[in-house]
Formats: sequence, C-alpha cells, structure tokens
Amino acid sequence: MLTGCFTALATPFNKDGIDYEGLDRLIDFQIENGISGILAVGTTGESPVLTWDEHNRVIEQVAKKTKDKCICIAGTGSNNTQESLEATKHAAEAGVEAVLLVDPYYNGPSSLEIRNEYVGPIAAAFPNLQVIPYVIPGRTGAQLLPEDLALLNKSFPNVSAVKEATASIENMRRTRECCGPEFTILSGDDGMTYQMMTDLQVTAAGVISVTSNIVPGAVNQMVRMLARGDTAKAQELLEALEPLFNLVTVKTKEETPYGEVVCRARNPLALKTLMSILGMPSGKCRQPLGKMTLKGVETVLNAARTVHTRNPEIFKPVSDFFGIDIAGRLEEPTVWENLYYKTY
Repeated sequence: MLTGCFTALATPFNKDGIDYEGLDRLIDFQIENGISGILAVGTTGESPVLTWDEHNRVIEQVAKKTKDKCICIAGTGSNNTQESLEATKHAAEAGVEAVLLVDPYYNGPSSLEIRNEYVGPIAAAFPNLQVIPYVIPGRTGAQLLPEDLALLNKSFPNVSAVKEATASIENMRRTRECCGPEFTILSGDDGMTYQMMTDLQVTAAGVISVTSNIVPGAVNQMVRMLARGDTAKAQELLEALEPLFNLVTVKTKEETPYGEVVCRARNPLALKTLMSILGMPSGKCRQPLGKMTLKGVETVLNAARTVHTRNPEIFKPVSDFFGIDIAGRLEEPTVWENLYYKTY
C-alpha cells in the first residue's frame, strides 16, 4: 500500500540538457529527509518536453538511486497507449515499484475509453507493477470517473491507488464510496492534502507533492502527523507551509498596451523559480514554459520570505544540505534578475 509523502521531482537542466549531477543531488536530498518515495518525470519533472531517451534515463537514475531507500514511481502516462506501454515496460525493467498514468490529454477519451483502452491494457500487461491513474481534468481535458476507477480496481488488483487532483471533494468522496475502504487515495494537490486526509469520507493516505521538492521534511512531517491523527500539530504546520503550497499556480494581473490581462504561471514554473533563487539544482523550464513576470517573482519571494521569517526551521534542511544562505539569497536582487520577463 502506497502511503506517505512522495515528491514529484523537478528535472534540473543546464546549458547541455538535463543536469544529471544535479538530479543526483536532488534525489539524495529527498532521501536524506525521509521522503516515502520519488515520482520521476511527472508533470513537475516536465515530462512533456523530455525526449523519450531523456525520459527513460531519468527514470533509470531515480530507480537506481532510490533502490532499498524509498519507493520509485515512474511517470509513464501519455495520450498514446502504445507509447505508454513501451514507457511502462522500460520503467518495469529499470526496477520501479509503480507507474503513474495521467489521463490522456488533448485527444480527450471518455472515462469508459480511458478504462478500456488505456489503463486496463497497461494494468493487464504489467500485473506485478502498481498502476496509479492520475486524474487531473484541469490539465488534461479528460477524466477517469470514480465508477470506472472502481471497475478497474475490481478487474486488476494492481490498480489500487489513484492520484486525485480534481480539486473536487465530492469527486474524492465518490471515489471512496465506489472503491471501498482499502483503496488508496493520494492527494495530487498540496493545498488540499490536510482536508483530504482528515475528511472521513475521503481518508487520503498521503500526497504526491510539488512543494516537497524544496521542503520534503516539513511536508513529510505534516503527512505523518495526519496519519497518526495529530491534527492540531498538522494544522499548525499546514499554516506554516501554506504560502509555499499557494505557489503551485501563480496568477498576476499585468498591464499591456491593450489593457490588463491575467498571467498564469503554472507548475513547475514558480517551483523552479524558487529553486533557482535558493541556489538548488534547477535551471530554467524548457520551452514553451519560460519565465515569470516581475510580479510573479515577487509573489514567490514574498511567500519564501514569509515562511523563512515565521518558521526558519522549515528551510533549514535545504540550507544545510546545499550550503545555502537562505536569508541572503532572498534579499539579493542579482539572484533573480534573469528569472523574469522585463516587459510583458
């Protein structure tokens, strides 16, 4: 059973491509801070812009580094079932414990088709591998419904968990109703983890987290507190972490020659901006993701400064591991001067 805090690992880049040395350091940082597992090449790992060779190499590296230390989950989802089957085969051979299958994006199959033509065939082909559907309609334009998820679970014992990112507590409750008490629901949204784990009609077992890239110890601690029923202390930690949780998507209002527009910086842009500010292995996002606006960077800085001022212990592990002067970097403009567009 998959329980605990799993980090959806960001993929670091340098001028030559993937920064594999930096990737090693990020994995070691996660392991040192007691993470339950690592998701390689999910959305936060920028899977849409990796070549399949890069995709496979990252999975191999994470699987090798995590062996006997924590769980490795590989993102092998696609909007092409054949591609996903091939990626899952490679991941299984690399030694991962589980694969994550995002709902097929853009071509938008029905829930019935997702069950019969995507998750079902992959689960059948790899019966010894945990297969985790990833339901995030806001990104994909498609959705595996709780009823079809329950039918998958009934047909395939290796489909016994879901990453739930619908932002709908009613959908989560329906998933529990359909799939039963033994089925594992994992939060796919840092900001909803507390609610999902304490709602008795959901009873999530943990989170696949974005924020734990930077503060794995604190997010993991919150999940452990919730698992043992210590909701009061978990609530305090939630409040301390909330400014970081709110960075998964950053919306700002920007002025253009034609009037005001809303600019939305989606994951992993704000995360990697903060990682760069702090001095962690990160690099830029790959195109078509680019940079934030100055207002966006200021939002990131304000969140980090708030956390560091109120709860400096949250950033201490990253400071200690990477040798970072957190306070200094958060106040030095040259650190972030190239991380935003100078004009809209």
